[in-house]
Amino acid sequence: MTTDEVAELANYKTSDRFSPLERHMIAYAEAMTQTPVNVPDELFEALAAELSPAQLVELTATIALENFRARFHHAFGVESANFYKPETSSQLNSPAKGTPAK
Repeated sequence: MTTDEVAELANYKTSDRFSPLERHMIAYAEAMTQTPVNVPDELFEALAAELSPAQLVELTATIALENFRARFHHAFGVESANFYKPETSSQLNSPAKGTPAK
């Protein structure tokens, strides 16, 4: 994600920075993060219509893993190491040092 997209996350439902599929994926992540989890059937069906079963499993597993890590770290008082420092979107979108450019 670019810095601009991160800044627009709070407005993802109406922002033109995100495609309909991206909006569905963000909504899915939000729904999976709620306690209790509440994924509407319509949302799951919309994703299932756009993603392959393998892609849907990967998306679901990734969201679940991030939720697990966040809750685990919170329980142990693990705080951010402040690695993310949004200086410029060009820096964020460029390959890391030692990583070949695509």
